[in-house]
Amino acid sequence: MNDHTSLTCEKASESARQIWAHWQSGQVLSSLPETCRPVTVLQGYAAQAQLPAVSGRQVVGWKIAATSANGQAHINVSGPMAGRLLSGQVFESGSTVPSAGNRMRVAEPEFAFVMARDLPPQAEPYTQQQVMAAVARLHPALEVPDSRMNPFTAAGEAQLLADNACARHFVLGPAAPNVWRDLDLSTYPVQAQVQHGSQLKYTRDGTGGNVLGDPRIALTWLANQLSSLGITLQKGHVVTTGTCMVPLELQPGDSASADFGVLGRVDMIFSET
Repeated sequence: MNDHTSLTCEKASESARQIWAHWQSGQVLSSLPETCRPVTVLQGYAAQAQLPAVSGRQVVGWKIAATSANGQAHINVSGPMAGRLLSGQVFESGSTVPSAGNRMRVAEPEFAFVMARDLPPQAEPYTQQQVMAAVARLHPALEVPDSRMNPFTAAGEAQLLADNACARHFVLGPAAPNVWRDLDLSTYPVQAQVQHGSQLKYTRDGTGGNVLGDPRIALTWLANQLSSLGITLQKGHVVTTGTCMVPLELQPGDSASADFGVLGRVDMIFSET
């Protein structure tokens, strides 16, 4: 590609078709074909933007990947990345989440926000106060990411964005009581555990500070990232802000839970097959 600032719509659509076909087949690819391979962040987002049309799915929200220095180093990217949560891939707490084809095999405890009103693109950056005033609810959540890139650690930022920032499945817990607005989420503790049947395999701790310093900072980053791309963060959309601890390693048949104390808990089962 001679143009290193944007992908043509045709190339972006072909990139999305390639990604979605591999998701449907469960196959992986080492890189997208050179004819439609994004090489810049903007090209990656342009390809990702075609996924809803290619897949026939609706955008129901957003995820933020790589919200910690460790996470960024793990997948070799320079900063956070936004991905779309698509219809058919969101589950209620207690659900069984498919394990088939999932190579990452982790669950990530996250603070998720549901928007009360639109935040449309604007010239000036949104302040954290403006963004939080547009939030309806906070929910405990578990993200179950994955990637079609193999190895995903070497795919690079542009291709990972085309691959929807590793969005796969997502479990939304019940809404937290409104006391969350009075809490310091940057220091808020979360405890998680993984079991197989009745056997406890391990526990893990985290805090909201592992999410760009504060989940509210992460949400503000997302609102401004979308604004810069000309995208409205819509009323009713859920935004899951990134893992607040080292991801929970899972094997098929395991169950995972994250306890957010007074804010509630969220549970899932990773399917046997």
